[in-house]
Amino acid sequence: MIAQTSSLAKAFVLAVASFGVFAAALPAAEIEKRAIFTPRVTYPHVGTVWYKGDTHNVTWDTSDAPVNVTNRYGGRIQVRKGELITPLILANNFDVLLGRIEVVVPFVEPGSDYSLVFFGDSGDYSDQFTILATRG
Repeated sequence: MIAQTSSLAKAFVLAVASFGVFAAALPAAEIEKRAIFTPRVTYPHVGTVWYKGDTHNVTWDTSDAPVNVTNRYGGRIQVRKGELITPLILANNFDVLLGRIEVVVPFVEPGSDYSLVFFGDSGDYSDQFTILATRG
């Protein structure tokens, strides 16, 4: 039994080592370099007032985007109230190189300490802005 276990262990180590040699032999051109992209949210900004149920375009700066973005189609925008990132997702699984995405203002408690969190490769916050219940 010990000899059989030892043989299995040797076969496993040989298989893992062979895979490592194969992976190391891949040409460098086949391994695509990726870069982290942290775009600056440009809207909403300080002084912005949104009303519940309205539609707005969240915008961000893509002018300095790298050629190969790590998580290009994994964009997500969430609502942040004060220092708390809420579970409210306004947009999900979009191309972070679009530069804008349309969202519907959620029905939340009115306040002037809201911001948006832009997730793609990393989290970036918008400026704080206000969400109100109704116009007028």
